[in-house]
Amino acid sequence: MEGAIKRLSVLMFVGMLALSGCAKGERATNGAKGDEKEGKTVTIGVTQIIQHPSLDAAFNGFKKALEDGGFKEGENVKYDVQNAQGDMNNSQTIANNFVSDGVDLIFANSTPSAQSALNATKEIPIVFTSVTDPVGAGLVPSMDQAGENITGTTDSHPDAIRKTIQFIDEQTDAKTVGLIYNAGEQNSVAQIEKVKDAAKNTNLKFVETSVSTTAEVKQAAESLVGKADVLYIVTDNTVVSAIESVVSVANERKIPVFAGELDSLKRGCFAAYGFDYYDIGYQAGEMAVAILKGEKKPSEIKPEYPSKLKLVINKQAAEKQGIKLKPEWDQMAEYIE
Repeated sequence: MEGAIKRLSVLMFVGMLALSGCAKGERATNGAKGDEKEGKTVTIGVTQIIQHPSLDAAFNGFKKALEDGGFKEGENVKYDVQNAQGDMNNSQTIANNFVSDGVDLIFANSTPSAQSALNATKEIPIVFTSVTDPVGAGLVPSMDQAGENITGTTDSHPDAIRKTIQFIDEQTDAKTVGLIYNAGEQNSVAQIEKVKDAAKNTNLKFVETSVSTTAEVKQAAESLVGKADVLYIVTDNTVVSAIESVVSVANERKIPVFAGELDSLKRGCFAAYGFDYYDIGYQAGEMAVAILKGEKKPSEIKPEYPSKLKLVINKQAAEKQGIKLKPEWDQMAEYIE
């Protein structure tokens, strides 16, 4: 009798584990389907490689889309926000912890964050943004096809780099373009290749310097003085985090600084073809809403490019960097003071 009771207890325990596993597996595959209708709170793990205004703006856009979609913070959605402080190992630990905690969805804000999340789980839905080359980073098979549990928005508009190089070539007297980037960031390497490809039919030459940390950025900018006529800072997380260091050197030596995104204009860069990171965060948030409501799986949502592209010029930066504004730019650009 005692043996029979023990066998029955074991069978019941195994059955409970199986039911628990099925429930979690269903949520992982389909998102938090039904949670919103049942009034439950969904948990979103937010992982960001480093703090800087563009990534922060993307997260704000993401949250606004969730709110517009019926997921209000403090009511039916909770954000577990983690910052890796620029450390790849921290990024992987954060992703692993989200999986252990059983979050309903991971919002990965940057290329390293998204790669870490995908390394950690093939089941929990992942929505990324601020990723420059989702295909090259191994996140999705193509820009026409999402991964099994991952999709998102890129921060690289197909025409942004080409138009920037065209502007430098046709609208300035520059002959040499200085490039500063972290060669350890896959998204930056991909952009530098695109910059050079875009310049094939011009007479522009390039001089490059690479950094590993934000502490090296100012020295890198100083090393280009006398070698580069203009500087072009692509959307490199390390350099953008310390963009003021580049701007201070550029202002002192009258070197125009072109940026890869608009937020750096507010921090002193001269011009950029770009989009608002808030907007691509919002686009990613709309994807997350569809997943959390069970309307679509990540694999059914194609990755997206930014929906808008515009040229913006910072007038104050132009003055500090010795640039005379041309009347024809009035028809090409938006100005900020």
